[in-house]
Order: sequence, then C-alpha cells, then structure tokens
Amino acid sequence: MKKQNVRTLSLIVCTFTYLLIGAAVFDALESKTEKQRREVLQEIEWMVRRKYGITDEDFRILETVVLKSEPHRAGRQWKFAGAFYYATTVLTTIGYGHSTPSTVAGKLFTMCYAMIGIPLGLVMFQSIGERVNRLSSVIIRSVKSSLHCRHTNASELDLICVVTTLSSLTIAGGAAAFSCYEGWSYFDSVYYCFITLTTIGFGDMVALQKDNALSDKPEYVMFALIFILFGLAIVAASLNLLVLRFVTMNTEDERRDEAQAMQALAGAVRLEGDVITANGSILSGHLGGHHGTETTSIDVNPSVCSSPCGCFSSKRHRFSVRRSPTQIRHLLPVLPMHELHLPQGPLLPPPAIYPNHRASI
Repeated sequence: MKKQNVRTLSLIVCTFTYLLIGAAVFDALESKTEKQRREVLQEIEWMVRRKYGITDEDFRILETVVLKSEPHRAGRQWKFAGAFYYATTVLTTIGYGHSTPSTVAGKLFTMCYAMIGIPLGLVMFQSIGERVNRLSSVIIRSVKSSLHCRHTNASELDLICVVTTLSSLTIAGGAAAFSCYEGWSYFDSVYYCFITLTTIGFGDMVALQKDNALSDKPEYVMFALIFILFGLAIVAASLNLLVLRFVTMNTEDERRDEAQAMQALAGAVRLEGDVITANGSILSGHLGGHHGTETTSIDVNPSVCSSPCGCFSSKRHRFSVRRSPTQIRHLLPVLPMHELHLPQGPLLPPPAIYPNHRASI
C-alpha cells in the first residue's frame, strides 16, 4: 500500500478517535451542568406563570419577543457599521449568528457574496501569513547575526516560536480590551478571542452587542474589526507553518514516486524478449520495434586454451545486444537464446584430456 494511502487512513482513524474522546470528555464536563440549568429555568418559568397568570400561548409570545429583540440592543445592525461587521464575519467564516438577513434578497446576496469572499479572504490571509513569516525570518537572522551565532538562518522551529508568541500576545491584548469594554471576566475574554481567531464563532459571546455600541462607540468598532483581521493574519501565519506542511506531504510523496518511476523507466535495457530494469529485475514479454536503440556487437571465442591443439573450434561467433540510448554500465549484455547465432550441424565432441597439456586462462 502506498505511503499516501496509509497516511490518509491513519488520519481518518485518528480524527474519529479524537472525536470520540472529545465527545466523552464534553459529556462528562457539561452534561450535569446542562441538566441543572434546565431544571432552574423550568422552575423560574413556572414561578413567573403562577405569579402573573400568563397562559402558555402568551408565554411563547413573550419568549419570542425577548429572543428577537436581543440583537437590537447593539443598535441598528444593518446600518453601514453593523453591515460591515456582518460582512467581516461572513468573509472570515466566523459566523457568530448574532444577526442574520431576513429578506430573500439578503439571503441570496449572502450566498453569492460568500462564494467570492471566502476564497478571496483565505488567499489574502494566507499571503499575509507568508509575509509575516518572511519578516520573522529577517528579524531572526538579524538578531542571530548581532549575537554572533554560528548558524544565522531562521529554522522552522524559530518561526513557530515567533508566530506562537505573536498569537499569544494578540489574544492576551485583545482579551484585556474586551474585558474592559464588555465587562466580561478575563478568562471569558480569552475564550472569546480564541473562538473568534480560530473562526469557530459559536456566537454565545459576541462583542459590540450592547449599549448601542455599533452607533455610539466607533473607536470600539474599529478596534474590534482590526483585532479580527490582524489576529486572523497571525493565525494564518501559524497555519502556514504547522498545517500546510502536513497537507503537502501527499503531494510531495506523489511527485517523489513519479520521479522514481521515471528514473526506473529511463534505466531499463530493452531486449527483444526481456526487459532488465535498473534494480536487476527481469520483466518477460515481447517488445516490438527497436526505434531509438543502439546495437553493440560482441565477439565470442569459445576457446580459452592458449595452445593451438585444436581441442576447441576456433570459429568466432558474433551476436548483438540492443539497448536504449541511456548509459547503463552496471548491467551485463544479455540476449534471448533465439538471437544467438549458434553454429549449425552436429555438436562438437567433448575435448580429450591430455595429462601433459598446459592451458592458461
């Protein structure tokens, strides 16, 4: 089995195993808390119904009004600032879900906009990531040169350390700012930054969604947008080093196999009935035509005796070896039996043995 197929199967098995492990861990961590919160909410619901005498139908209407009015706490979502924020979440595939189009035209334009915008965004962030890595390489070489290090080249490990440090500083700085503006705890702010920059975008915590921030705090809106774009560029630099290296492994292996196959094909001696490859294996079969081959003539003298005793026939035979133009000097000239010009007539009798006869080889 090819190395690429083995790697693909291994990745599939590892991924599903990782999913099973994750499901088991999340079940153990969140299942009990979910049950408790559901019981508490049900108790509050029954208490409100008994206190104000709300019917089931009125309660459903009230629940719908509360859920639908939540996005409007940030201000007008579809004015230019809110629309730009929405377009950013579409292009970056974050998709918080805090605001969604309600018209048919808006939904249709979102699909068309995403078909062009998502590939454009991926290429842009990938290109920015490459530039960040190139800049990091220059800085690392300069620092190593100033420190008089023996090896001044930026290794892959050095680049990983740099982009990891930049990612950590970006998340830490953004978390401090969002904690101040949104009133979240610092841990929740770190969680929000991580979910945002990895484009998971659950939507359970979304910035700019209270106190009319979209219309009353333009500096905060600008900071949030710059944070998303800059942070995604840093994450793209990390992915360029970590993920793409593994993604291109199959392509590199396929190119290597093709190169080896071409080398083996170029290093083959083509005969009338056999093909001797460069690694010494023999492939039997009739190969028609001798276009582009050269012929080497070999003289064979069966006698190895230096004395003119006539114990062997002194007749010289000639036969030819056809081979490809490629120079393969480590292979011996070999011919099928039907190309050898053997002498006609009865076979020669075995030579007589003379006790006093000396032969040199």
